[in-house]
Amino acid sequence: MSNEKIPYKIYLSEEEMPKAWYNMRSDMKNKPAPLMHPGTHKALTAEELTPIFCEELVKQELDEDTAFIEIPEEIREFYKMYRPSPLVRAYCLEEKLKTPAKIYYKFEGNNTSGSHKLNSAIAQAYYAKKQGLKGVTTETGAGQWGTALSMACSYFDLDCKVYMVKVSYEQKPFRREVMRTYGASVVPSPSETTEVGKKILSEHPGTTGSLGCAISEAVEVATKNPGYRYVLGSVLNQVLLHQSVIGLETKAALDKYGIKPDMIIGCAGGGSNLGGLIAPFMGEKLRGEADYRIIAVEPASCPSFTRGTFAYDFCDTGMICPLAKMYTLGSSFIPSANHAGGLRFHGMSTTLSQLYHDGLMEATSVEQTSVFEAAEQFARVEGILPAPESSHAIRVAIDEALKCKETGEEKTIVFGLTGTGYFDLVAYEKFHDGEMTDVIPTDEDIAASVAKLPKVE
Repeated sequence: MSNEKIPYKIYLSEEEMPKAWYNMRSDMKNKPAPLMHPGTHKALTAEELTPIFCEELVKQELDEDTAFIEIPEEIREFYKMYRPSPLVRAYCLEEKLKTPAKIYYKFEGNNTSGSHKLNSAIAQAYYAKKQGLKGVTTETGAGQWGTALSMACSYFDLDCKVYMVKVSYEQKPFRREVMRTYGASVVPSPSETTEVGKKILSEHPGTTGSLGCAISEAVEVATKNPGYRYVLGSVLNQVLLHQSVIGLETKAALDKYGIKPDMIIGCAGGGSNLGGLIAPFMGEKLRGEADYRIIAVEPASCPSFTRGTFAYDFCDTGMICPLAKMYTLGSSFIPSANHAGGLRFHGMSTTLSQLYHDGLMEATSVEQTSVFEAAEQFARVEGILPAPESSHAIRVAIDEALKCKETGEEKTIVFGLTGTGYFDLVAYEKFHDGEMTDVIPTDEDIAASVAKLPKVE
């Protein structure tokens, strides 16, 4: 089909929206290793997980066989407020780059939370409400997840307690205020409000925090307060499941015009956006129906895939959460105050880690200054100010398009634009003022953290 017949924005109708989430694990020959009890080193059971997570979410977390899980009608109705989201042909970027490549991006920033996080937040809040809970606790890095969850909890009249990584709490006051507008309480982490927070502060005075720290605090509060459960915006299988609406819509839009992508690119922190975007494409790859080049892009300051170790590790700095087998830099690793706050987790989704380990996808890391160069270039030609997290994918999409320019290949590139960067203007200011630097951990830094991995047979 000629380029002229493909619109700038490909929309699906409400009737074409997914009615079920897709579970990648159902098609994986090598299933991700189970979550493990930190004391017994045995696979965690549903009974052991229900004091932490909502009952229905525990079922989704452990389900490795059901390919499609129906999206409840109440959630589908909520989705209609901002879904289906557009798949955009980046004609202006293509022209600017003078590349023969065809570039598409799935834009998830057209809701008040400004990101894809609302897809899972509304699902997790729904199941918490259905269970009759009083509220939920969580952590947030850059603030997209905390913002999305505060919106979802407000919709279902649930209490929402957010532990926000301290550096982001200070750098992104406006996102913090959006959370408070929707009724959430927001605490900079690590804090003096929890035992684990006090311990971390005593061991690391003046720390800017990490997602691992914030997770520890949120889990402690959830388990000590009756009627509360902990919810998470990335990493977990249940989150990748909910985010599969991104990929399902993307594939349906491409199929509508007979387009088959050569490569799919997504930023990677814990794995929610990447896992959701690639889900149906990876499914085809796993079933042997099609092949795609799938690229995870992470910050050079927190390179879990590219420099991490595939091993069981704690998901939190306080070492109170279950162990997960993943690519990790070690739970004690605290990255530099990188402005892509949503990509500062020390590990990666167990599902994506297994897929990467099996060679079904690749990964690359990029420096922060080059990421913001790409973000600025994209904003000037496509008219959207992208989130720093998304801009990692933009950086590699541009690089791949320029390779096509050199070789003359007409490859089709699809990447995920997870959200907007209008609450990240402090970071843009530092970039424009020449105050942004690239802080990359040394081999010694990573080795010291990895040396503390739990000993698991």
